[in-house]
Amino acid sequence: MKKTIFALALAVSMLTACGGKAEATSDLTGTWTSEKSGDSYQEAVITDNYIEINWMSKDTKSLYWAGSYIAPESAVTEYSWTSENDTEKTGSALLASGDDTKEFTYKDGVISYEASAMGTTKTMKLTKQK
Repeated sequence: MKKTIFALALAVSMLTACGGKAEATSDLTGTWTSEKSGDSYQEAVITDNYIEINWMSKDTKSLYWAGSYIAPESAVTEYSWTSENDTEKTGSALLASGDDTKEFTYKDGVISYEASAMGTTKTMKLTKQK
């Protein structure tokens, strides 16, 4: 009987680790990064009420977005917010988005948004760094 319960518990934990849903969270603060494309990627830092995203490469860091962040009021597995551009910061940044607002979505442990540069738009997907 004990072996059956142990085997069942092990199987459930393996299934959860392999494809289970992300745990609910109300804290999205911290550093988030996209997958690298060559040597470049995007890095977002979220604080209590602010999000800043930079294009990162081996030797450079260029501002892409700076704006408001509205935290979820309770633990969530899906969440979205509209960030207002901090034009005082982005106005003089060559690679910064000129959008007035940007939609961000958090789902299953990933923050996503659309990023445009040089006429190309891509959905960026960021995961939290530990």
